[in-house]
Amino acid sequence: MPAASQPKVIIFTTPTCSFCNAAKRYFREKKIKFRDVDVSRDHRAAQDMMRRTGQTGVPVILINNRPIVGFDKAKINRMLGIK
Repeated sequence: MPAASQPKVIIFTTPTCSFCNAAKRYFREKKIKFRDVDVSRDHRAAQDMMRRTGQTGVPVILINNRPIVGFDKAKINRMLGIK
């Protein structure tokens, strides 16, 4: 997938979250660039995540600012156009 056509992907995580780590591993396997935001260290990011989604749990994945709560592989694939 060329970088120019890839949607902007941000993932809100914590270091101890197994689903967060699985999601990041999945993005790496699929060669999807993403920005990892550790909400356990970045209080402002945690507030931003909660404001956008109403969620306090992680992972929250934003694909072009559209939220996916949890590691929902089918929804991620659909929004990124991958199989």
